[in-house]
Amino acid sequence: MAFQIIDPRAGARVPPKLCALGIMTKVPQPGKVKTRLTPPLTSEEAAQLNICFLRDLAQAISLACSQSPAHGIGIYTPHGSESAYENILPQDFFLIAQREGDFGRRLAFAAEDLFRAGFESVCLINSDSPTVPGASFAEAAIELANPGDRIVLGPSEDGGYYLIGMNKLHRRVFEEIDWSTERVFDQTRQRAAQVGLPVYELAPGLDVDDRATLAQLCEELLGPNERATSNFATNTRKFLSKIIEREGRERIWPK
Repeated sequence: MAFQIIDPRAGARVPPKLCALGIMTKVPQPGKVKTRLTPPLTSEEAAQLNICFLRDLAQAISLACSQSPAHGIGIYTPHGSESAYENILPQDFFLIAQREGDFGRRLAFAAEDLFRAGFESVCLINSDSPTVPGASFAEAAIELANPGDRIVLGPSEDGGYYLIGMNKLHRRVFEEIDWSTERVFDQTRQRAAQVGLPVYELAPGLDVDDRATLAQLCEELLGPNERATSNFATNTRKFLSKIIEREGRERIWPK
């Protein structure tokens, strides 16, 4: 069974009263994704880790969809690469292609297209936070179903965010943002204040995009307190465990 592709320009419509839980994703090809993790990972390992992240996020989103009025979406690039997500995303996910532009414009366009397709609210989720639990995504969808205009943000520990949600398109929250810096979260809050939007904050999550945060992820999933996260990120945990079992921890998780 093929994915359902959403094309807002063709008048595609989704069931009513749903929140889109959409992962912003680039097709996981070696040398094209997670490049800040090479080294310590090889390009092939980085692409495989990205696949694990997507699978774990999709599992968390599927759980959230069973607890809230939501549906999982893969917001992908490049066009024509839909088949790459077979065996990565669940077949009940919808797919929608990203439009071109810088990162802020891609986010704004994605939100616009999902609203145009009929979603009641939209959450845009990064592909770098595999340990965010489904409960956080469900919380975002439930909050956005409440009356009143608002922004939902899931802060990441590096000063960015792993999720931004809204029940009406506000382009201003994507403008004049220093993307990929520790100022993203604070600047987004400032933009929301400028247009009079209250901000609802979720629990913080880990954004894994460099050597230091990879080691932090290993500590979270494989360290002495790993039982607390035993139900999270099962694909990522298995992938990292295999590297460590094969060659020890020094390369990806130095002591």
